[in-house]
This record gives sequence, C-alpha cells and structure tokens, in this order.
Amino acid sequence: MGLDLRKPIGYFFLLLGIILVGQGVLTQGNTVMYAKSLDYNINLIWGVVLVVFGLGMLIPALLSKGGGK
Repeated sequence: MGLDLRKPIGYFFLLLGIILVGQGVLTQGNTVMYAKSLDYNINLIWGVVLVVFGLGMLIPALLSKGGGK
C-alpha cells in the first residue's frame, strides 16, 4: 500500500508542539499561572517533547523511498 501515516501525524504534532512552545515562551515568568505545576513551565516542556516527536515522525517519512506519498 502507498499510505504512510507518519507524514500527517508528524505535521500535526509539529504544529501542536510549536503552538505550545510559543505559549510557554510568551508566559515565561508568570508565577501565578504555573503555581499548581510546582513552577514548571509545562507548556514549554511538552511543546518541546511534541516538536521532537513530530520531527521524529516527519523526517523518516520525508526521507523514505517515494517521499512518503
């Protein structure tokens, strides 16, 4: 079959991760917002995790034989 799901999954998680990283960067230093999470910037941490996962799905799909079509 010619269906490679890594490409749309990679784009989805990459976009979601970029949004979360942006939110985490914009709210950096807001101690009231992150008081419940022990002052960890959860948006930034999980945004980076999702970007790495999205790239991990997308790069092999784009480099595979046939271009992931």
